[in-house]
Amino acid sequence: MRLADHVDVVVGVDTHKQSHTLGIVDTSGAELADVTVPTDAFGYRRMLRWVSEQTTAPAQRRVWAIEGTGSFGAGLTTYLLEQGEWVVEIDRPARPARRNGAKTDTLDAYRAAREALAREHLAQPRRRGTREAIRVLLCTREGAVRSRSRALCHLQALIVTPPRRCATSSATTPSTPSWSAAPACGSSRSTAWSTAPPCGPCGPPPGGSRCSPPRPTTSKPNSSCS
Repeated sequence: MRLADHVDVVVGVDTHKQSHTLGIVDTSGAELADVTVPTDAFGYRRMLRWVSEQTTAPAQRRVWAIEGTGSFGAGLTTYLLEQGEWVVEIDRPARPARRNGAKTDTLDAYRAAREALAREHLAQPRRRGTREAIRVLLCTREGAVRSRSRALCHLQALIVTPPRRCATSSATTPSTPSWSAAPACGSSRSTAWSTAPPCGPCGPPPGGSRCSPPRPTTSKPNSSCS
């Protein structure tokens, strides 16, 4: 549809975090008025009252072309829809390069209004209420799952590829078993005939099987000993 056949004025809105800039154009694209208003509840009411004062068109014959209805313009969009205003969503227009990199919010607001007049298919803002709450919940859950997966991957990579210093220190550790400090495997009972534990980190001692005490050796006393 051609928007100029259904409205008398178009209000372009360049949205920001702290303030919104409004620019009103007629169906031919001529600039009528502009203003910058802070983004709060009082500012939203002031925007609607200011637009009604600047034009004689009723609410049914005007349309709001807002950039970013799901981000910085979400509050204004919700307020206008509750007041019965016609709101359409405009993508962030391609801004040409300006001298010295300057940026004018007023020109951006007028450009948003003219872009709405030039379009044949207008995008409606996302619905609020339960649908918006579910969307926010799903987006938050997806972000949490991605963060958990990323943390698990980092921990696994740290275990698989340890720092070189850790590998060097473990290689230089002496391998001589210390029977006094080695824990017993399966049993903590001490025997009078053996001071060595049943088994240790380096395997069972000679003459015994793993996890079982070694058998005592019976030998005749040496005749040379008195």
